[in-house]
Amino acid sequence: MSTLKHRWPTWFALALVVATFADGLPALEFLAWLLVGMSVCYLIFGALRGELRRPGVLMLQTAGLLGFGVLAMVALAVDHSLGWYVLAAGWLGHAAWDFAHHRAKMVVPRAWAEWCFVVDLLGAAAMIFMS
Repeated sequence: MSTLKHRWPTWFALALVVATFADGLPALEFLAWLLVGMSVCYLIFGALRGELRRPGVLMLQTAGLLGFGVLAMVALAVDHSLGWYVLAAGWLGHAAWDFAHHRAKMVVPRAWAEWCFVVDLLGAAAMIFMS
């Protein structure tokens, strides 16, 4: 039972993904901007926790924001049928980003990284299978 309690971010993420995708895909534009917003959250957490002052961290977080932002914009620029796959790739990339931050115990709280990993992974799967 304690294992289930420690996984509260996962349970919360599962509930959010089900609620978001239960009645179909939200607008591509919404999910693209959400990818950018998730990346901005890492910068905000890093600033609030003082982690951006560490050597190279601000540059890495900024590169992540730019990379995910480019993927989001490409997804919006191409035909929607292809855009869903580009956006899903961006969300999968962000899931890897979350995993790396969770393992490193840096920039964001581990609970946030766990929650975001599950949302990104399942959200990407929904985009791939529902588009």
